[in-house]
Amino acid sequence: MSQWDTLWINVSLATMDPTRPAAYGAIGTGFDTGTDGTDAIAVKDGLIAWLGSMEQLPTDYTCETVIDGGGRWLTPGLIDCHTHLVYGGNRAEEFELRLTGVAYDEIARRGGGILATVRATRAAGEEELYDSAARRLQNFLREGVTGIEIKSGYGLNRETELKMLRVARRLGEQFPVCVSTTFLGAHALPPEYNTSGDSSYEKGDDYIDHLCRELLPEVAGNKLADAVDIFCESIGFNLEQAEKLFTAAQKLGLPIKAHVEQLSNMGGAALAAKFGARSVDHLEYLDEAGVAALQDSGTVAALLPGAFYFLRETQLPPIEQLRQAAIPMAIASDSNPGSSPAGSLLLMLNMACTLFRMTPEEALAGVTRHAAQALGWEQERGTLEVGKKADLVLWDIQHPAELAYAIGNNPCHSVVVAGQTVLTRA
Repeated sequence: MSQWDTLWINVSLATMDPTRPAAYGAIGTGFDTGTDGTDAIAVKDGLIAWLGSMEQLPTDYTCETVIDGGGRWLTPGLIDCHTHLVYGGNRAEEFELRLTGVAYDEIARRGGGILATVRATRAAGEEELYDSAARRLQNFLREGVTGIEIKSGYGLNRETELKMLRVARRLGEQFPVCVSTTFLGAHALPPEYNTSGDSSYEKGDDYIDHLCRELLPEVAGNKLADAVDIFCESIGFNLEQAEKLFTAAQKLGLPIKAHVEQLSNMGGAALAAKFGARSVDHLEYLDEAGVAALQDSGTVAALLPGAFYFLRETQLPPIEQLRQAAIPMAIASDSNPGSSPAGSLLLMLNMACTLFRMTPEEALAGVTRHAAQALGWEQERGTLEVGKKADLVLWDIQHPAELAYAIGNNPCHSVVVAGQTVLTRA
């Protein structure tokens, strides 16, 4: 006899399991016929214990709690695999500058951009950073986000980088959201290493050496980060510096991620793929060689439509080439104060479809199974399968495509983490 903690009945399951032939990995006939509530899913000890159609539901089970889903759709919990959620201040004034025609890289060269947020973040206390990030995280939770990545990178010195990572860890402890932390000390050249104001690559060598020899080992030793990232770009760090950082990270047992090919094609994606990166992110200027490198590595292509939109970019990521190469495409908010001040992962689904011409199913896969893969969570999250974490979202929708269709609408009814309902909207 099966013994379950909780059983959801009268739901339609979009499992996002690619081994299932139906669109969205759907199980029941409701997807094809328009009827609702044909499926059920059971949880035991925080894990999915059974799922299938109501017709297949075993009769020999005991269950502490049975919940009627009312014919709603149920998906895996959403995952935002690229955010900069912890920071001080905002950059609304730069937004005004860009509207007058000043380019993002020019703003950075004037001392704005990332360095403006660095100054505000260094000045902010730890409680202040926690409180502001907590409000942002709550917004994502309300939209069904049960897993999120949070990067450092607005400190660029020991004290503030560690402060940011501590805040990110604390958010994961205080909120019913699984938080993956990423050390992004190589986000920009700190002012202490750039006294002349010239962001030349040569000046980055000393800073990268400092990260590799001193800060990165401390971060790893204190288990503050789950991965290491770098901004490999014309206004960031070059390939040689990225390779040095990747090598140091690997020696410490930390996985690799990378901001690459956002503003130019430097070959950063191919380098990161060579190191077995979990994901390479942005990719507007990714070329055929970069696509081939990703295809051979298993690295996820993380696409960030919010930054593309907010910066008014015109160079599209090579979606069709990625699609033809069967490279998994994740979608993320890139929530940050400068280039994507976004607080909605659902909005990113719409942007992925309207701006990047992805299908609604591809977009939803991008914030479930492919986002899980980008964070190394694919064995436990991202799809509805027996044995995986029971992180679930119940939606007031008639079809899964509605999650990418509606703008400014939040159809999230309930959020479930490890089998426990953590949020329900009236």
